[in-house]
Amino acid sequence: MADLKNSRVIYFKGFLFLATGLLSGALLLVDNWSWKKGLLLALAIWCCCRFYYFAFFVIEHYVDKQYRFAGLWDFARYISKRRK
Repeated sequence: MADLKNSRVIYFKGFLFLATGLLSGALLLVDNWSWKKGLLLALAIWCCCRFYYFAFFVIEHYVDKQYRFAGLWDFARYISKRRK
């Protein structure tokens, strides 16, 4: 699969991810609503976003400026190689 070059398609893809996330979160909460579940869902989403930021921005800009990550599997290989 080729890289996306069209900025309109890239924006569309980003907002499609946002819409899918909001819809799936809403469906999870509508099924069985409670403040506790809503807070835990928001916390889980926030923590996953922070890990993604850590894996791609923090490592590249503050830990290893030479390394570029292509995805989470690439990040996992990078971490496993550094541990050996």
